[in-house]
Amino acid sequence: MEKRVQQSSPCLRIVLYGPESTGKTTLAKALAAHYNTQWVPEFARDFLQEKWDKYQETCNLEDLITIANGQLEAENKALEKAKTFLFCDTNIMVTKVWSETHFDGYCAPELDHLVEATHYDFYFLTNIDVPWEADDLRDRPGQRETMLAYFKKQLEKHKFPFLQLSGSHQERLEQAITVLDDLIQKKAH
Repeated sequence: MEKRVQQSSPCLRIVLYGPESTGKTTLAKALAAHYNTQWVPEFARDFLQEKWDKYQETCNLEDLITIANGQLEAENKALEKAKTFLFCDTNIMVTKVWSETHFDGYCAPELDHLVEATHYDFYFLTNIDVPWEADDLRDRPGQRETMLAYFKKQLEKHKFPFLQLSGSHQERLEQAITVLDDLIQKKAH
């Protein structure tokens, strides 16, 4: 797959970011519905589920660049119809974190470059205070606290703007809407 470049857009790019099984997809869908805009599903989920279904194989290092480029391509396509916001149910930073936590700290230089070459306006870090839901791809139910801490550390290291969301789905949605309405106001002025 060829390398992708993030397209420019007046839309604010918002990332749902955090460990697996923390409500990112649910929240991305709800926010997109609330703001009548687009959300981008996690490319890795379908890609890796298909790999598992066909070969009973899990993610390897070579898959990560394909996943990052596929995610970016999906974001660019969704921008064509997005209004005000584009909600990303993961992004390249999540792929980088996954690489580092699953491959002994290793992250391919290409992946590091993509993280540096892309821009997102805000991150919502999803807390682990929701029940774990097992599936074919999720693999670390006993390491949720460690994973959350690593995700948060990376946001702080890169100085990305974020808010950690906790509570019920409705509470998270209300917290996010408050922040996003404020971002819209700031953008207008």
